[in-house]
Amino acid sequence: MDDTRLAGIDFTCSPSRAKPITIAIGHLAGDRLQLEQVLALDTLGAFERWLATPGPWLGAFDFPFGLPRVFVDAHTLGDTCAEVIAAVHERWPTRMAWRAAIDAWGNTRPRGSALPHRASDRASAVLPTSALQTRYVPVGLMYYEGVRRLVASGVTIRGMHDGDRQRIAVEGYPRRLAHALIERRSYKNRDLPDRRDAREAIVRALESEPGERGFALALAPGLRDSLVGEASGDRLDAVLCLVQAARCARLPNLGLPAAFDPVEGWIPAT
Repeated sequence: MDDTRLAGIDFTCSPSRAKPITIAIGHLAGDRLQLEQVLALDTLGAFERWLATPGPWLGAFDFPFGLPRVFVDAHTLGDTCAEVIAAVHERWPTRMAWRAAIDAWGNTRPRGSALPHRASDRASAVLPTSALQTRYVPVGLMYYEGVRRLVASGVTIRGMHDGDRQRIAVEGYPRRLAHALIERRSYKNRDLPDRRDAREAIVRALESEPGERGFALALAPGLRDSLVGEASGDRLDAVLCLVQAARCARLPNLGLPAAFDPVEGWIPAT
């Protein structure tokens, strides 16, 4: 798939100029992953228009594509990604109604199990935030807004929803790749010397020899400076997702596991 445009998407459910949806665009050329540009989309409408970009492209999106099976079954939401997200929006037509439903269900659960995880969440040493979390890191709201738009746009969600085979989405998780590169060091959300050093270490590791991934990141000095210098880490997270998309592009069947729950989804290997 070296002729396919690649994208890494750092998503937010409430984009603005201060906190946009950030998209890293690039392509594979032999043993190099060339970062071409980083886009900033400050509205969900702009994101919808970007999703309509003609393919071929493969994007790794930093939000959950599925919900924990135990929650889906408890509410009989459906058996496919499209059925579940449609049922969620039909039953809970606003974000706050969705949050209230999760809270009400969680209050019936045993202590410590109000926000269960998906099987794919446990596939590495870094446990993601539950797809039902709607506060703090509100990935439950990102699911609510993001998956709806993926399905509506007609893209293929690999292994979960058939659509345009020239526009393919996989779920990304940048922290999983960052952990593989710098272990548990914090690298974003604060403008501190140690976090800048951690961002520098991540970029340097991605630029190093191809190694197991089979490619190294290549980028212009100005883009490099922006990845290291941005304290939020959003641009760097988009690039980490781009690397995950490129990794999928080089794997048989895009790295799709032999077995996984199509309601919960899967997260590519680092």
